[in-house]
Amino acid sequence: MDMEITFPGGKKVDANFKGFTINTDQPVHGGGDNSAPAPFDYFLASIGTCAGIYVLSFCQQRGILTDNIKIVQKIVPDASGRGIGTIELEIQVPSDFPGQYKSAVIRSADLCAVKKYLHNPPKFEIYTKNVD
Repeated sequence: MDMEITFPGGKKVDANFKGFTINTDQPVHGGGDNSAPAPFDYFLASIGTCAGIYVLSFCQQRGILTDNIKIVQKIVPDASGRGIGTIELEIQVPSDFPGQYKSAVIRSADLCAVKKYLHNPPKFEIYTKNVD
């Protein structure tokens, strides 16, 4: 899959693929207009939403209503306070959520493909190419 990254102005950087455009910007203190999430925000959101699709599918397959289920993602800083030490995913379920499925819904969230790539990251190759 190819993704085209473009620079529409200011500190904005867009990713274009599959007919979609993901807009990013930097916060004001980073020289941007704060008109869109920063790229790292999307990275973090991809973890929570990936776990979310597994939780959603798990519940749908069992006929469990998801209206009162949500995941709260918490970022715990590392010891230096400058990086991420832990990413916590708290799956909040209503009191009538079937007890026998609590550990299983955790296991389903743990199947998240984004998280798996963090454990076994791809190799990066970065280079230039003339396109006159």
